[in-house]
Amino acid sequence: MDYITAKEAAEKWGVTPRRVQILCNEGKIKGAYRFGRSWMIPSRAVLPSSAKGKVPHMPMPRKSPFLDMTDLYNSAGQAEECIEMLVNNPEAHALIEAQIAYRRGEIDHVYDKARYFLSSHSGFYAILGGGMLLALCAIWRGDANLWNEAKKHICEAPCESQHEREIISLTLAIIDSSIYDNKDYPEWFTVGNFETLPADSHPAAKVFYIKYLYMEAFAIASKQIQVEGVSGLALMRMIPNTIEPLITQAVVDKTVIPEIYLRMSCAVAYHNTGQREKAIAHMDKAIALALKDRLYGLLTEYVRHFDGLLEERISLISESAAEAVSELHTIYRLGWSRLSGKIKNVYVATNLTQKEHEVAKLSAFGFSVKEIAAMLYVSESTIKQTIARVIHKAGLQDKSEFSYII
Repeated sequence: MDYITAKEAAEKWGVTPRRVQILCNEGKIKGAYRFGRSWMIPSRAVLPSSAKGKVPHMPMPRKSPFLDMTDLYNSAGQAEECIEMLVNNPEAHALIEAQIAYRRGEIDHVYDKARYFLSSHSGFYAILGGGMLLALCAIWRGDANLWNEAKKHICEAPCESQHEREIISLTLAIIDSSIYDNKDYPEWFTVGNFETLPADSHPAAKVFYIKYLYMEAFAIASKQIQVEGVSGLALMRMIPNTIEPLITQAVVDKTVIPEIYLRMSCAVAYHNTGQREKAIAHMDKAIALALKDRLYGLLTEYVRHFDGLLEERISLISESAAEAVSELHTIYRLGWSRLSGKIKNVYVATNLTQKEHEVAKLSAFGFSVKEIAAMLYVSESTIKQTIARVIHKAGLQDKSEFSYII
């Protein structure tokens, strides 16, 4: 007779390994026997009917749908230990395992885990986490139907108070911000008031608040919106003043994922305002933290913002990591562009080179041909040719529409 492990049985039956171990201990899986510290299960064994659809429900160890952003994951290089620490809490274990898998760019695995949450009658924060994971998978796959399904699951999370309904609203806004749509953030969140959120959710809230500020600064700089008294890169230059103390707090709190996100966001703001050395300083620290646990998917989210600089800095530490991030970015970029275009009914160019994208961005920020040429150390005629090429490749009327493609 052929035998399989508890982990293999769990994958086959769509439950957690811990659930299989419990069933074995209770003698409910016919023919299973213990071999050393492991269970050996007949390959033809079936999940007991009494166990189907029933997943032991336990409260989340933190009141947050973003367990990997809490202090549970408090040391770079210790992701596996963090996951294993929660093995006796099936939902929390599966959620943080899926979130770490997402940070690594293991999207197929993330999709399977998201389905597990959304079909097992999980608790409030687990469903929010599962919905978020499904939405993130939709981005990588460019799947608008999956995106809408994810939001439907979140809307149907079993909330019991106005407080939890506000968290649902915030979660939906966070999803939309993934495709640069920040119009539906709750008013209390847009002013940085997190009092309505559990303290466990604050580390993640800070990350998304900075993302909200960055999107506002980007929209102002690229003339997508107008704010009285603010123009150009003025707000973008101020953002690091807000992020720097939050980075310090993340270090003190030992929240690894928020620290990486905050450092990368700070680096983007510095990069966009021409402060290269400051951008590199934060970028290098973020890369060093991320590579200890192979968080290539997290780094992938930022590739498009740095015009080749991120891959260059990663390659100084690991060529193989740089190649992995580059390969993931090809998938992410196509999926993100496809989904963003469908949801917002706009065309998002995917055929621009890094240099073309950089020139288009600087032009959208209001820099003249002469200024861009000086910044990139090329001739003005080269910049003019690049601008003309971008207009043609992206099918635009003129460079005034560059804000729609960057």
